[in-house]
Amino acid sequence: MPSHDIGAPAPDATSTGATTPAASAAAPAPAPAPTLPHDEVIPVLDFGGQTAQLICRRIRDAGAFSILVRPDIPAAELKAMNPKGIVLSGGPCSVYEAGAPTIDPAILDLGVPMLAICYGMQLVCHLMGGLVQPGESREFGRASIEVSDRSDLFAALPQRTSVWMSHGDQVTRLAGSEGVVEAFETLASTPTCPHAAVRLVTPTRRIFGVQFHPEVTHTPHGTDILRNFVHEVCKCRGDWRMADFAEAEAARVRERVGDGRVLCGLSGGVDSAVAAALIHRAIEDRLTCVFVDTGLLRKNERELVETTFRDHFKIDLRVVDASAEFLGDLAGVTDPQEKRRLIGHRFIEVFQRAAAEIVSRTGGQVRFLAQGTLYPDVIESGGGHAGKAASIKLHHNVGGLPEQLGFDLVEPLRDLFKDEVRRLGEVLGLPEAIVWRHPFPGPGLAVRVLGAVTKPQLEILRECDEIVLEEIVAADLYRKTSQVFAVLLPIRSVGVMGDGRTYDSVVAVRAVETQDFMSADWSRIPYAVLAEISSRIINEVRGVNRVVYDI
Repeated sequence: MPSHDIGAPAPDATSTGATTPAASAAAPAPAPAPTLPHDEVIPVLDFGGQTAQLICRRIRDAGAFSILVRPDIPAAELKAMNPKGIVLSGGPCSVYEAGAPTIDPAILDLGVPMLAICYGMQLVCHLMGGLVQPGESREFGRASIEVSDRSDLFAALPQRTSVWMSHGDQVTRLAGSEGVVEAFETLASTPTCPHAAVRLVTPTRRIFGVQFHPEVTHTPHGTDILRNFVHEVCKCRGDWRMADFAEAEAARVRERVGDGRVLCGLSGGVDSAVAAALIHRAIEDRLTCVFVDTGLLRKNERELVETTFRDHFKIDLRVVDASAEFLGDLAGVTDPQEKRRLIGHRFIEVFQRAAAEIVSRTGGQVRFLAQGTLYPDVIESGGGHAGKAASIKLHHNVGGLPEQLGFDLVEPLRDLFKDEVRRLGEVLGLPEAIVWRHPFPGPGLAVRVLGAVTKPQLEILRECDEIVLEEIVAADLYRKTSQVFAVLLPIRSVGVMGDGRTYDSVVAVRAVETQDFMSADWSRIPYAVLAEISSRIINEVRGVNRVVYDI
């Protein structure tokens, strides 16, 4: 899967202040309510915070469905979603900055429970007459809060707990200078932040605010706070489950496709595999999958795809062996970016050729192309249920195909995060080897052979990579690491094997741990495991006499 930042781009504010309720009433009719995969939805208004997606994930983990929406969404459009609750995310702005994002004030009168986080809390308090000022000292990092009311959000939590702060401004006064009839009350504080958590409960409003970030792992009881919001405050049943999503999404695919056929490009990765399995559940034999053997795949990857989809799921699978074409394009090429460009261009050409043959064979019944687009792709490209029209980032291999072949897109995973896709794969019966396999670059082993790519080098790397994975699995480390692989370096090393001198290739082993694949830390693989990997590679793979570990 491509890597994605967990924060959505900061939305553009269209004005320096919120639209008045009167202006909202005169606005055009709201857009139709989006089709959502569950009747309990808690939208998150995204003010550009780097952890906005995490809020959605935590709410989904609590059993309610959640999506990101733009902060300037009209109240009527939000109401059309029939939300069980509303969350305002954090963000990098100050409420006093020109052009700072705000909300339609009518949202405060929807009668729906609200949780405002960091900037969201400052904005709500500001709109309701409170005072927001720069703190005497900025708070970034861990802080200890004292909870004065252990109900609602803080039910069953300790009186003193650690939280993660990230703010310069803070609410310094809950009632405005002109007085506010409906005043907030303080629920928690720190020595430098007197209103770390607040609450306003009236017959028509239930608004909670926290200055800290409950969605991050650095807030130990943050998940409990969000669960309390979902269950205790919003009164959600909390029964959103992946099996329900699978059935609902399959029904939506059937409705969208009608009596047409769908074409799906399989890469061997989890996203396209799960998308194919879900679409097959929906339309059965009207799905055709194409798998292009580039000659740059991992060991037994083609066989795994064929066994899973053709033999197990009985899917109409077309395998195209274009390895000679790809290796011909790569002859003598050493620059990794040029490799990517050549591979991407050739892939589109091969896929387009295969797709045209399938369209011709079916009498033009193939009208849809399936994509394994995930929710982070939708967010990063400016889309979303309530956002402007999305410009979805297609898989780099098939980027221009929908337009070139006249296909419409089917994206059954566009509401899911990566971990949810894996859970869906399990529900659909995909083998663990596919559901939990580590990410693999689209250009394949070509970018893990540093320097020119040849067939013998690919065979060496393929064998080394298989040994690395076998030992990582044997040590029960595969699910504890995010990505583990071998790289064939463009250098040779002098060594001694037996009684003879050797001058052979060097292989590097790389293992990383990451949450979002934007930044990563090297994995602390035990020395004994590294020693076994090195010993096996040197003894079993002819042409390699040294193994190094990349940190």
